[in-house]
Amino acid sequence: MTTTTASDQLLHLVFGGELEDIDGLRFKDLAGLDIVGIFPDYASAKVAWRAKAQATVDSAQTRYFVVHLHRLLEP
Repeated sequence: MTTTTASDQLLHLVFGGELEDIDGLRFKDLAGLDIVGIFPDYASAKVAWRAKAQATVDSAQTRYFVVHLHRLLEP
């Protein structure tokens, strides 16, 4: 069994939605954001991000992002 410490958990959030403008970062509908999930490392977050991004490739205004939660949690 593997144990992880807080320093081993580099949490990443993957989310996305439709933007108001393709050059901006304002979402059209905050209630409609697609929260894909929180992942224990960048590699697994990137896999999830890529799958969602490729699934919405025909929608130019839909974007997905990876947020490095571990950086926000550090004091």
